[in-house]
Parts: sequence; structure tokens; C-alpha cells
Amino acid sequence: MNIQALLSEKVSQAMIEVGAPADCEPQVRQSAKAQFGDYQANGIMAVAKKLGQAPRQLAEQVLQHLDLQGIASKVEIAGPGFINIFLERAWLGQQVAAALTAPKLGVASVTPQTIVVDYSAPNVAKEMHVGHLRSTIIGDAAVRTLEFLGHHVIRANHVGDWGTQFGMLIAFLEKQQKEHHEEIALADLEAFYREAKRTYDEDAAFAERARSYVVKLQGGDEYCRKMWRRLVDVTMTQNQHGYDRLNVTLTRDDVMGESLYNDMLPGIVADLKAKGLAVESEGATVVFLDEYKNKEGEPMGVIIQKKDGGYLYTTTDIACAKYRYETLHADRVLYYIDSRQHQHLMQAWTIVRKAGYVPESVPLEHHMFGMMLGKDGRPFKTRSGGTIKLADLLDEAHERALTLIKSKNPDMADDEANRMAEVIGIGAVKYADLSKSRTTDYVFDWDNMLAFDGNTAPYMQYAYTRVLSVFRKAGIDQASLSGDVLVSDDREAALAARLLQFEETITQVARDGTPHVMCAYLYDLAGLFSSFYEHCPILSAEDDNVRQSRLMLASLTAKTLKQGLQTLGIDTVDRM
Repeated sequence: MNIQALLSEKVSQAMIEVGAPADCEPQVRQSAKAQFGDYQANGIMAVAKKLGQAPRQLAEQVLQHLDLQGIASKVEIAGPGFINIFLERAWLGQQVAAALTAPKLGVASVTPQTIVVDYSAPNVAKEMHVGHLRSTIIGDAAVRTLEFLGHHVIRANHVGDWGTQFGMLIAFLEKQQKEHHEEIALADLEAFYREAKRTYDEDAAFAERARSYVVKLQGGDEYCRKMWRRLVDVTMTQNQHGYDRLNVTLTRDDVMGESLYNDMLPGIVADLKAKGLAVESEGATVVFLDEYKNKEGEPMGVIIQKKDGGYLYTTTDIACAKYRYETLHADRVLYYIDSRQHQHLMQAWTIVRKAGYVPESVPLEHHMFGMMLGKDGRPFKTRSGGTIKLADLLDEAHERALTLIKSKNPDMADDEANRMAEVIGIGAVKYADLSKSRTTDYVFDWDNMLAFDGNTAPYMQYAYTRVLSVFRKAGIDQASLSGDVLVSDDREAALAARLLQFEETITQVARDGTPHVMCAYLYDLAGLFSSFYEHCPILSAEDDNVRQSRLMLASLTAKTLKQGLQTLGIDTVDRM
């Protein structure tokens, strides 16, 4: 149920009836304060200006034509022409009862689109580190949200699995196997990479062989391909362990590495030349873009093929967008890549549009995010200044949560405590990130994220168990609830209205890729339930119908909290 959409349609209809243009914007928003009703229509002023009318006078005319019978209990004009809408409590009760039995909590089905979401993107032969966390979990929350609404989502894990470093890695893998006479286990990928680089810098013969292997690999040599595949496999097996622990929906089938687009690159360069978009410049192939100027104010040159014939990230990103439209038939493409890559992506997409590879009707959206900082305001690193491995971060989250759980439940069995520590610890790391606006840098702080108060995962998970405990105490199965939802108390009305705003929230997250909007909604919902729980007796309600009605409100709260957290990729537990 999308109340905002319903009210927008009704207000818009009334505005058109009094002479507003057909495309007028009613600007219906949730009210910030209860005294202004549940919703406000703020679009009158803009339309009145166009029509040369006094806003308040126009608002009065709109009110005469506005049919909200059975939906609103009161509609009033405020200030210069705002329309305040107070929802009818009986109607709220009907909608809550309907949402409780409807599939997807009453969220309407959408016209499904094919949406490609590019996220995570670790590098081969390197362990995932803290820098991959934001892309992975914000991207996955977007994917889960879009799938919940009914879209066909293609996950694209744009793994860094191609480039000149692979000659060095293959040569080093071969050297290790010869020296150790065995299949080498790449348990410590970081050490392997460091050693390979050191050998490359110090041993001229090794470096020469490494360079020849790059050429062979790119030419499709069978031996080099086999060694390369081995490096990719070992890396992705390790990464998968991280994804599973993070409760992220990526699998091996979602890997679409840079190598996938390799065969497309020569054709793209030739085509851009043929279209007159790319020209030779100092031996390289370059696209000059009027949209971007260099320091001298001249069009910026974007290199798509180097003098030595090598291709660049831009070339791959052009191929990538083309592939997603032509082969995957995307209606919309989202990229979860950090903000430092913004200009690079915009340049690649400008070329993509000019070449006609992806029509304007298919949006290419960069949902960028800021950096993860330590408490000192600098990029989050280990004490010695190194990069923090993702596995180490998740282990620490588990340990800290376990200590917390043991201090509160000393008698809990070890396996149950460990299971709960994984859900709470990793949920806390994810929620701390997802609850901040993705466009800003955010400070990583263990103490805040594991707190049981404030907008944190432990607080949200606890709020959920608290609702469930109502049913446990009463020995009632939620599925057995029936009857009418009676909304009489102000707190019941506030909770009911907020529960029905789940669809508006999830629609906004799907449109803008902003999981923090869902976090804020769930936190608010938990607070409203708390207030309702304290002031509206549930199990001790004297009237049976009131008791049943309040249990139904509690049930929809539990379902909404669980579903909302699920769209964020955060698990719940039944008791804490």
C-alpha cells in the first residue's frame, strides 16, 4: 500500500479539476510533525504562481474537489496554502489488517525490469580488504531491495582478473611449483603477491619471462590460461567464504571479470575510429571530449588504446556498458563504486552515449560512496598502517559480539553463543555502514556499532525479539490472528501509519540506492512500537477485540522489522 501515491493521485485530480495543468506536481510528503497531519500537499504554491492566483484561494478550490472520503478524517489548509491531511483511523485499521495477510506485506507489484548491479569487484590474487566492504554490502542491499519488489536483477561482480600483473603472478606460481614440486596452496594471497613483486623487481630474467607471459596470456596460450584460471579460482573460493559470512548474495556465477570484455576491445577501438570519435594522437588512440576541459581549457583527451597497443580501464568500461545493454538486455544499470572513480566513469559513459552503444532511455547510474575512516579521521587501517583484511575484521566483530553475549548470558551454550555472535557481530558491522548516507565518508567505531541503544543492529535485532516475546508469553501463533484492527489511541494510529509507509520507504531505496533510508525507517518504527507497547496494554487489555487488534499491530511490526532487515542483508534471531 503506497499511501503517498494514492494521495498524490487524488490531490492531482482535484488540482486539474480547478484548472491546474495535467502534469502538475501535488508534492505530497509525509508530515514532519503530528500537528500537521499524516501527510502534507505542498504543490499548491507553485501551481498558483503559474495560474496567477492567490495560493490560499486555490487551495480552498482544490479542497472542494478533493475526494478523500473514507481515507482522511480531516483535511485543512495551513499557512499560505499547504494542505494537511489527517488519515481516518478506521481506514488505517483496514489497511493494517489487509497488509498482515497480503503477500509481501501489501507492497504492490512493479512492472519488472532487468537491472544490472555492479558491485564488490575485488582483485585476483589479493585478499578482500576493508576497502571492498562498502561496495559489497551497499550493493547487496540494493540488489535485495530490487528483487523484493519483483525486478529481475543481474549481479555483476566486476573482478579485477586481467592486466599486466598476471604475467608476474603466473611466472611466480610456476617458479613456486618447480621449487616445491607440488600444487601450491595460495593460503596467504597477500604474501604470494608481495613475493612475486619482489622477485619481479630483483630478478631480470624472471621479469623478462613475466612480460612474455602477459603476451602469451593475452594471445590465448593454453598453459598461461590454465595457470591464470587457477589464480582466479583460488581467489574466488576465498572471497566466497567472505561473502557467505557477510550474508551477501554473490556467488561464483556472478563473476563478470575484466577478462570477459577482452575480445570486444579491438572492435570498439576500430568502431570509435570509424565513427570519427577516436583519433590517433602521439601514437595512442584518443577520444577528445568537449564536456571535460584540461587546465588549458582545451577538450580533455581520454586514451582508449596506448602506443604499445594495450587497452585501458576506460576501454573496458565502455565495453562493459555496451555488453550490459546488448547482451544482458539491461533496462537500468547501477554501479556501486567509490566516489573517486566518478569522473572516470562519466567520461567512459559520455563516449558510450556518443557512440550510441546504450540509448539515453537506459539509465547508467553511479551510486557512489565515501571512504571508511578510523576515529582519527584518516582511512581505516591497522595499527601498523597496513590494510585491514576483511576476514580479520569479521573475526574481530565475532569476538567482540561473543564477549558481549557471554557477559549478558553466562549460561548460554557455546555453539548457540557462537551462532548468535556471528549474526550480531557481522550484522553490526553492516548496519553501521548501511545506516549512514552512502555519499559521505563514515567513521568506523566498534563501541557505537555494538551498542544496544541508538540506531544500531543490536538495538534493531533486540527490538524484533521484544515483539516476538509478546507472542511467546501469550502462547499465541501469529498465523492464528484474525478480526478487525481497531485504532483508537494516538500511539496506535502513529504505529499503524508508519507500518503502512513500508512501501514508500522501500520504493525510495530502490530508486536512489539509499539503504540508510530503510535503516532510519526501521529505527523509527522500533521507537513507535516501544511507545505503543508501554502505553497500550496488549496481553492485559480488558476487551478481547482490543487485545486481538493490538496483537495484529504487533505482528505486522515484527514482520516489517524482519523484512526490512532482510532487504539490508541483516539476519534476526528469535531471542536475545
